[in-house]
Amino acid sequence: MSTPNRTLQSDILIIGFGKGGKTAAATLGRSGKRVVLVEQSERMYGGTCPNVGCVPTKGLVHRSQRRRPEDPAQDWYARSVQEVQQTREMMRRGNFDNLSSIETVTVITGRASFADPHTVTVVTGDEHLTVTADTILINTGSEPVVPDVPGLATSRYIRSSTDLIETATLPERLAIVGGGYLGIEFAAIYRRFGSQVTLFERTARILGREDDDVAAVATHILVDEGIHLVTAAQVTEVRDGDNGATIGYDKDGEQHTLEVDAILAAAGRAPATRDLNLAAAGVRTTAAGAVEVDEHLRTSQPHIFALGDVRGGPQFTYLSLDDSRVVLDQLTGEGLRSTADRIVPRTLFMTPPLATVGMTEREARKAGHRVKIAREAVAEIVAMPRAYAVEETRGVMKFVIDAATDRILGAAILSIDAQEIINTVALAMRHGVTAAELRDAVYTHPSSTEAFNEVLATIVRADEP
Repeated sequence: MSTPNRTLQSDILIIGFGKGGKTAAATLGRSGKRVVLVEQSERMYGGTCPNVGCVPTKGLVHRSQRRRPEDPAQDWYARSVQEVQQTREMMRRGNFDNLSSIETVTVITGRASFADPHTVTVVTGDEHLTVTADTILINTGSEPVVPDVPGLATSRYIRSSTDLIETATLPERLAIVGGGYLGIEFAAIYRRFGSQVTLFERTARILGREDDDVAAVATHILVDEGIHLVTAAQVTEVRDGDNGATIGYDKDGEQHTLEVDAILAAAGRAPATRDLNLAAAGVRTTAAGAVEVDEHLRTSQPHIFALGDVRGGPQFTYLSLDDSRVVLDQLTGEGLRSTADRIVPRTLFMTPPLATVGMTEREARKAGHRVKIAREAVAEIVAMPRAYAVEETRGVMKFVIDAATDRILGAAILSIDAQEIINTVALAMRHGVTAAELRDAVYTHPSSTEAFNEVLATIVRADEP
């Protein structure tokens, strides 16, 4: 029996239901364009963030912080997983309904691959579809990378971040291979839930991009929480047993072993392009497998664009959103918006969170700037009573300032509300607001932003690069 085949013609084809894709689909659909959006899994309507990324993980961050020592770890964790999954399902349905309610938008669940530059074949559960479009947007996101460690990929105890947040059983002993943002965030979450957490990092310290003083404060907080950090360590093998896995690792030239119940592979994520057959479309990719784009997000085919993680670079949902603005401006606007000179804040949701933007002190000096440094420990900031009100005085605030212009070159905020504070700093940087102006602005009280009044008045030093 042959597989049914039908053809759909559209103005816009979008592959992937991520933040950038769904935003573009809604905007173009409401303008009357015929839009077809293809998503390979009904569990991923809305993309990574609401389903397996930002929303459920931050929900677990919140619930792990609320757990008291006397609360049973397993029960508290199981209930927390159930609650965040309920939120995920609500958002998933909302994302689908938001698009399917637009008359000119068609959502198809299936796997898409290019047949030629204007044609995509979609395999659904019971048929093959051929979709043609004048313009195509690729928004397929990224997928986890498993380190090349003997026995790791085939271990019965390996878990992806998605596996962990969807499993109601709290691992008693959790190993995390990789000390990047994902690894550190999950280490903080699961330690607070009650797991014994060991985090392996192959470099000399975690947070290698950050200045030594900021990284030292963050490391102290994580260790004080009870997380076992094993740095300058090379995981060499994983051996399965009946009740867990044995991790072999090399540190300081000596071999060690660790028994665990679960292993999170947190070695980063790679652009999800393997099954798209981009060669058939004439779309070039980078050596890392990302779709190659210009500053307007056009690929090597002028009518094909790439948005979000699949195009390489920082993997943040808010960048995917801004990517949609760039593409929409190309399709329906003046074509002036681009990705050039973006100032992008980022947040690591440990407890308290670490948020950064712009250059570190090290990067600024290397770039030739003469810098001023404003730095103060949160516990010493008198003008930040909110930290004492919520009983979270750990952390540090650091600003890197150009000595000649008083412009802020970068900042690292490790404190309560850091994920919100950093947005104000980023806005100031985008619009050329000086450190003095930010220092002397009027802020509500008690708030975390009012710490600017004090910290930016504390110039540690000004010297040559």
